[in-house]
Amino acid sequence: MDEHATPPKTEDGHFVVISGRRWRATDPDIPEDVAALLRKALMAARRDVGAALRSGEDPAAARARVHAAKVALGERGTPWWEQTPDERQRRWEQGLRTSEP
Repeated sequence: MDEHATPPKTEDGHFVVISGRRWRATDPDIPEDVAALLRKALMAARRDVGAALRSGEDPAAARARVHAAKVALGERGTPWWEQTPDERQRRWEQGLRTSEP
């Protein structure tokens, strides 16, 4: 599969399948500009985890930021398909606020 191709989803759209493993899909109702900002925050936090590990520092703070971004994207926490539209919007808006420098 091309690294930029969209991975296949389960029939219900709740999960993506990568190398035969199911992962929770990003909430499809997140506006693309918001999702892009949250993905940017996620990638920065992942880089910080790696940097902390390479330098022998505690990666806990960076890992917490990874978790917060994943929750905001709907990939962790209460499944997005079990939330009301208002709860979903509050989730990603909170994620944006906490990802700002």
